Amino acid sequence: MDGRILGKRQNIFLLLVLLGRISGGKTLSLNGLPATGNVTENSSAYVLVHTFSVTLSPSPSEVASGYPLIINSNPLTKAFRIDPGATHTYQVVTTGDPVLDYETMPNSFDLQIYVSDTAGASDLQILTVQITDVNEPPVFRGNLANQTVMIYILEGNRTPPGVIYQIDASDPEQSQLTYSCTPVSQPFMVSQTGTISSTKEFDFERDPHLYLLNITVTDRLGLSTTRAVIVNIINTNDETPYFTTKERVYRIPEENSPGTVVANITAKDPDDDEGIISRLVYSISPPNTHFAINPFTGVIYVAMRIDRDAAPLRLHPNISLVIRVEDSPSGGQTNETEITVIIEDLNDNPPECSLYNFRLEVSETATTGTLFLDLRDHCQDIDVEPPNNEFNFTGLSGLGSNKFTLNPSGSGKIVLIGGLDFENPDNLAVEEYTLTAVVQDIAQPYYTNNIYIYIKIIPVNEFFPGFNNPSYVFNVSEITRAGSSIGKVSATDKDLPFTGITYSIVAGGGTLSYTNIFWIDPNEGNLEIIATLDYETTQKYILTVQASDAEKLATVSVTINVLEVNDEKPVCSANTYSLAIPVDLAVGTNIEGFRIECVDRDSSPRSFRYFINSGNVNNHFTFSPSAGSNISQLILASRFDYDSGLDRIWDYRLRVYITDDNLLSSSNRATALIETGTVTLSIKVIPNPTTTITTTPAITLLIRTENIYSESAWYVPFLISVGSMLLLGLLGYLSFLLAKYIRTYCPPKPKANKRALKTTPEKKKVKKEEVWEMTRINTVFDGEATDPVTGKMYEYNSKSGARRWKDTKEPVQPGIKDPVAQEMTKINTVFNGEARDPVTGKMYEYNSKSGARRWKDTKEPVQPGIKDPVAQVISSAPANSSEGKNRMGTPSKQEAGPNGRELAAKNNMATKPSEGKAETSSQDSLKLQKLKDGAGSRGSSSPGRSPVPSPKIYPLLQPKPALKNAV
Repeated sequence: MDGRILGKRQNIFLLLVLLGRISGGKTLSLNGLPATGNVTENSSAYVLVHTFSVTLSPSPSEVASGYPLIINSNPLTKAFRIDPGATHTYQVVTTGDPVLDYETMPNSFDLQIYVSDTAGASDLQILTVQITDVNEPPVFRGNLANQTVMIYILEGNRTPPGVIYQIDASDPEQSQLTYSCTPVSQPFMVSQTGTISSTKEFDFERDPHLYLLNITVTDRLGLSTTRAVIVNIINTNDETPYFTTKERVYRIPEENSPGTVVANITAKDPDDDEGIISRLVYSISPPNTHFAINPFTGVIYVAMRIDRDAAPLRLHPNISLVIRVEDSPSGGQTNETEITVIIEDLNDNPPECSLYNFRLEVSETATTGTLFLDLRDHCQDIDVEPPNNEFNFTGLSGLGSNKFTLNPSGSGKIVLIGGLDFENPDNLAVEEYTLTAVVQDIAQPYYTNNIYIYIKIIPVNEFFPGFNNPSYVFNVSEITRAGSSIGKVSATDKDLPFTGITYSIVAGGGTLSYTNIFWIDPNEGNLEIIATLDYETTQKYILTVQASDAEKLATVSVTINVLEVNDEKPVCSANTYSLAIPVDLAVGTNIEGFRIECVDRDSSPRSFRYFINSGNVNNHFTFSPSAGSNISQLILASRFDYDSGLDRIWDYRLRVYITDDNLLSSSNRATALIETGTVTLSIKVIPNPTTTITTTPAITLLIRTENIYSESAWYVPFLISVGSMLLLGLLGYLSFLLAKYIRTYCPPKPKANKRALKTTPEKKKVKKEEVWEMTRINTVFDGEATDPVTGKMYEYNSKSGARRWKDTKEPVQPGIKDPVAQEMTKINTVFNGEARDPVTGKMYEYNSKSGARRWKDTKEPVQPGIKDPVAQVISSAPANSSEGKNRMGTPSKQEAGPNGRELAAKNNMATKPSEGKAETSSQDSLKLQKLKDGAGSRGSSSPGRSPVPSPKIYPLLQPKPALKNAV
């Protein structure tokens, strides 16, 4: 319902707009419209629906003849018309054709009332007529709906008492119905279900031959309808009647109203000639929905609406009827004949279209002759036969009728005949055209329908934006505040309608500190500063500004000249300084040779002016020169006089101001921008020994500096993070190189040369040989420590002191390459480090290069915390010692002299090592024997000190295999 009302309002609005344009804006108007009128259903003709009047202006004009009139209605109807009343007053009344029915017809009609005057003005308004429902009486259906029902009853026992007819009735308001029959004295009765029953058997000779029953049906509100039912008592007979009508084919047009006579069928009963009273009864067998027959006269008439355009008549327009005549209501003689009724087509349907509102979009660059719409593809006429089903299109009108046409005429093909270019000054800048076309039958009564076409013109972006100037130059002071406007760029676009231009900066305007210094208003093109300018850093910016219309682009160069302004303060190298002078310093002396050197990025050295702003009590100090130079000396201007009490201050704190206004005149200094630098000097006056110091309160100045992170300095943490990562990577790489260097230049000790034990000179030293037998013990390493020389981790046994490298599991003497080398380094070794042995807890000294070490308190060479038999043999055993300790610190007895040599030889023969494996303990003992002999021959032993071995045999003394076997 809402959609239908919305559609009505849209149609009303469009018609008002269209007719408003046609009327030219004059003041003719329909008063009292638009409005809504009410009328009850079943109203007769001339019932008043609504009254309205017409206002004319200018006054000489009159309502044109034939107006106002109803030009259209929705839905289409002829139930209303306009009758004139008083002067310029009119009434909308009913016509009575058709009769308004709330239940079967639309409940609302929109009447389009159009008026025109003699001055050419017009107006169109809508009157909405609402049909009001009223309580209607019940209606009969079936045969009783529009005719009297004849009921025939055979006399005698052929028709026993009982039901003879079923009444079919309904109430439009669906009310409950009651039935009654009059006169009551008749031998018939009506039940509450609508059945008519006889109460006795009839005798044709004694009883009336015909009974007229008035059947009344009443609704619950008391409204009733009465129909007559005739009950005929039929006499029986035995002759067959015959038809006297010869014609068998009849033609009628469609849409005849019910009751229209089609044919009159007659018949004759021979029983009439024999004196038997009989009456012929006509019927259609089987009954037909479109036709009915008068059972007494044989008149065939239209029973209901016949539509030739609907199925099945659309394909089969011939209707065959079997007419049956009977000379007795029951049990009599019958005869049948067949007739054919041909239904002829009428032009009773207007052309109908699937759409009555078309919306098209057309590019402004469309060429003439372009076909945009064929209305015939959307319209049809459902009439069956030509010319009733033929139509054409006429009356293309409205805004845009000079741009579009029907080509060929009447075809329904809408073709462009004029230019649509928005940029063409000959064309109106119309973005949407509204056209009205009429689809009309070519046969009477020439039904029509209006079709509305809305054509929207789509703009095409044909032109590039263009700047008003080939380039722009703006001058701006370096002290201009952020957010200030410095100029405007402007561009135009020839495309119409104008959709706007967007401005943006696509290049330039950045520095090392700021990505963007300038901002442009994207809509207006105003350039603004969003960061501070500095003439001393950048004197000119060249921007590339882009103008865009969303599809096409244009750029222009914008030069921004930064104008220099005195905005830099003089900066002096001695910002704060402390001086001391004697109390009797001569006037004119440069105090401690102190001088100020100042620079100003935007001022000449000759523009500097120096003066002491505060702290110069009694004006003892001055600067020379006081102006015109970037260098000035501090001069004592007057002597101190503490004796008379004129001076009481011994500590002076001078606040020196350095301004850059020396080159300005006195009048210009009041208006010019002047920058000032400051220097703070602390001067202490040193009194003579006899001078009494006047104590003055001391003032301590606390200067607090706080680092505050600025968002503009985002690069600072970024650079710190990157630098830290690079430093960590460099340290890791250096650690890798150091480890590689240690592994390369500190390789594991090579295996001992077996042939060195067989040298001939050793055989002469039998008396000094000692043989040690090493026992292999599985050591448990229960601690870890870091070697302070090599930095490597090693494992150790907390009881015996045995240790090995944690990674290679090789036996170690931390940081000591060789016990012989240890003795050699004792000669000229510089011990440049100290450490604590993690096993014994004692302090020892070590050489960081050679690894040699000694106890700090006894200065004896040590292997920290390790009681090693090899080390003891080398460092502390006497030449003729007969006992020692093995690696685990347990005493072991050894044989000396020749017996020891024999034992060593026997062990050597018994356990000869295989190739590629470690030597046996006997071989180790033999090596130790040779080592002791060499040591005894080249040095003297003393308690706690091992003899120094000869450098010649040093390469042969490698105790690593012995140590490995000991572990």
